[in-house]
Amino acid sequence: MSAEENMALARRFLEAHVKGDLDAVDEMMAPDFVNHHELLSVQAPDREGVKWAIAQFSAALSNASIHFEDQVAAGDKVVTRCIVRATHDRGELMSLAPTGREMAFMPVFIHRIVEGKIAEQWSIGTIGSTLRQLLLEQERIERERIEQELQVARRIQQASLPKEVPSLAGWQILPFYQPAREVGGDFYDFFDLEEGRVGVVVGDATGKGMPAALVAEATSNMLRAVAQALGSSSPGKVLAQVNETLVARIPPNMFVTCFYGVLDPKSGSFTYANAGHDLPHVRHGDGDAEELRARGMPLGLMPSMAYEEKEIVLRAGEAGLFYSDGLVEAHDPKGEMFGFPRLRTLVAEHDDERSLVDSLLEELYSFVGEGWEQEDDITLLTLRRSASLG
Repeated sequence: MSAEENMALARRFLEAHVKGDLDAVDEMMAPDFVNHHELLSVQAPDREGVKWAIAQFSAALSNASIHFEDQVAAGDKVVTRCIVRATHDRGELMSLAPTGREMAFMPVFIHRIVEGKIAEQWSIGTIGSTLRQLLLEQERIERERIEQELQVARRIQQASLPKEVPSLAGWQILPFYQPAREVGGDFYDFFDLEEGRVGVVVGDATGKGMPAALVAEATSNMLRAVAQALGSSSPGKVLAQVNETLVARIPPNMFVTCFYGVLDPKSGSFTYANAGHDLPHVRHGDGDAEELRARGMPLGLMPSMAYEEKEIVLRAGEAGLFYSDGLVEAHDPKGEMFGFPRLRTLVAEHDDERSLVDSLLEELYSFVGEGWEQEDDITLLTLRRSASLG
């Protein structure tokens, strides 16, 4: 074949590439065709590899066109410089989601031609760098979107937490909340009830980010509204009513664990119910820690749930600890979990020289070590009766 015929074959071959004409491409390739294309490093460098690549580009791009800038032929080789334009609006291309943008590639192709067939193909140019640049840009945009969502979720979560702690004669209530970078669904609340009683809530909505923050806020608001509407009614009935509402509204893959108790500051009586939340602990004066157990399924899972209700009296000097799983599920550098047994021992051995919250946090930070990346929100809430009732 003449130089002109070889250049015409190379042009037809590239036009078939751009048009996605696999039959024409197949017809023009030699049986032992070898490809050295920069984007096909993970594919077989043969006829099938080229057709696979063409199919990927055709499925992802529309309005494809090619303009030949320059062409030179010498011996059995043809060098072609061209500009390829296409709109990336159909599908994913080399892990890059559709951008809707027109792309312009400026590759240089070298073809070796034997007996009227394309035997080898090399290419250099801007295809790979353009795609990598767009992929990096898309990743940056996605990171910014996620960070913005997390910021909104943090604001929602912070807004749902109480601004003030109840001031009760003879009692000390101390909340602590430390969010993880990826916002979870922790929440706590206090609210006034009839006859001077106070409602205390600690809960955790499953999941992370915006969905968890929204469900946590909605659940907290429901609990407050239902509890205050029912006055000093039982915590079990409050949880049952909130559960019925959540079952109808919560996404099917989510649920909420929640501990709800009602404190009578005068008598020290604390009536409580638990919807699948981590068991609170009460530290008694004899150096023992008791788990507050009450049966009940998490909120939002199944309708018509009943919640067991129990009562304990907090005496002078005794304290209750309510928390979320961000504490007990923290891991040290070796992968060991902080765990419930460790927590119960620390509660039992605690003295009143410093707050229980401060002591637990000191133990936690010592356990996880430096460089710890917090996995989940940490919520701690202590309810302590003064040592002197006078």
